[in-house]
Amino acid sequence: MVATQIKHEVKDLSLAPLGKQRIEWAGREMPVLKQIRERFGKETPLAGIRLVACCHVTTETANLAIALKAAGADSLLIASNPLSTQDDVAACLVAEYGIPVFAIKGEDAETYTRHVHIALDHRPNIIIDDGCDVVATLVKERQHQLAEIIGTTEETTTGIVRLRAMFRDGVLSFPAINVNDADTKHFFDNRYGTGQSTLDGIIRATNILLAGKTIVIAGYGWCGKGSALRARGMGANVIVTEIDPTKAIEAVMDGFRVLPMAEAAPLGDIFITVTGNKHVIRSEHFDVMKDGAIVCNSGHFDIEIDLKALAAKSTEVRTVRNFTEEYHLNNGKSVVVIGEGRLVNLAAAEGHPSAVMDMSFANQALACEYLAKNKGQLEAGIHSVPVELDKEIARLKLQAMGISIDSLTSDQIEYMNSWTSGT
Repeated sequence: MVATQIKHEVKDLSLAPLGKQRIEWAGREMPVLKQIRERFGKETPLAGIRLVACCHVTTETANLAIALKAAGADSLLIASNPLSTQDDVAACLVAEYGIPVFAIKGEDAETYTRHVHIALDHRPNIIIDDGCDVVATLVKERQHQLAEIIGTTEETTTGIVRLRAMFRDGVLSFPAINVNDADTKHFFDNRYGTGQSTLDGIIRATNILLAGKTIVIAGYGWCGKGSALRARGMGANVIVTEIDPTKAIEAVMDGFRVLPMAEAAPLGDIFITVTGNKHVIRSEHFDVMKDGAIVCNSGHFDIEIDLKALAAKSTEVRTVRNFTEEYHLNNGKSVVVIGEGRLVNLAAAEGHPSAVMDMSFANQALACEYLAKNKGQLEAGIHSVPVELDKEIARLKLQAMGISIDSLTSDQIEYMNSWTSGT
């Protein structure tokens, strides 16, 4: 165990041995990140770089943090969500790997905000953000540090929306790598990861049978698609709500019923919000829900469900299971909320499977290396993960899975690059 004088704020360092065991277990399913970590250890591409990561402090994130340390980064980790921290993992990163961590499961908003400022006190050159809170705080309150920033990476839809708004307002003065839209991130993390882990969180929190239930999914982006497909696979009747006509048509043609939330609210047994927007489920919807309806969020922040409006029309709120609260309404009905409206897959379960996060965090690691290698050469604004990095991650994943694919013949390459060859 390393010296405990490493700066930290975690629940209990004695949890470190359990955390180490679980981090190593997750690492078994993260072969791509392992290969990157091994190369990083030899090349140290982030040597001399101060790096802050605001992420869900899970076993998978721990493997990313270890890879970044191997790359030579002077790193500090804080939690991106008050309920997603795994306390044994946080303890292990401090005690076993000497990585400063400021994260405690259940921390209040004041503590979370203080940790954001502790992260910025580290004077980072690169920020790995999850929801854009660190970057937004930097731009609003720490403008004297902007000159030290090489760039940031962001892997959530919510964070990218905020970054685009910052760019439109002319306040984003450094490059931001859009990890969220990398093919090896959103096709797999958002769809397969969110789909499985959302239902995992609901089942762990409630122990209910999904077969035969009506599940209403608000939003049919990649997270919504994954959740809808997995819910149907478990035997649920799925209703989708949308504001985007194209996504609504897609949901219909995928075999789902599409309704406005006002019409879906009286029908649902379980509601899952995955939009990234605020108050998707609000006062008028609670009024018409079935007695005992379950609501949860698998978007990003805890604002998709209007919990203040729910509390205002409730006579009592009681905890009925871990991370599960029952609101007794004035009309005599009850509504059950999982995970305080925060990410259900992390509040009530363990987040995405490691095999999926392997690709997402490979993107994060390579994006940090890309920023460091191109310091001062990238324009301010939002940049995609380079296609060659995206393809390399997919290639490494297939290799680790023992799967081979075809290659184009020279004749096919010539055909694809010629305009003179017809049908």
